[in-house]
Amino acid sequence: MITPKNLIKHELIGLKVKVSESKNKYQVGIEGKVIDETKNTLIIETKKGLKRLPKDHCVFSFYLPSGERVRVNGKVLVARPEDRVKKKQKTW
Repeated sequence: MITPKNLIKHELIGLKVKVSESKNKYQVGIEGKVIDETKNTLIIETKKGLKRLPKDHCVFSFYLPSGERVRVNGKVLVARPEDRVKKKQKTW
């Protein structure tokens, strides 16, 4: 079960997400569903099409199935998805 404490150790694909902050002001407010993930990017399906966003430049708000919203600095997500779920994480 995904909780705010273990979100970064779970699969992100399928979660609703919104960009809360970004180094690029045009990316703030982009929202949609995560459809793919690479080491350095999230690919989000929006109403206007697919957007590829760099993880380390953004702060994301993920919406959990329970309805909770969790803000995550993208820098803690930078890793291959299969490696990120295995490695130990510092408390963020």
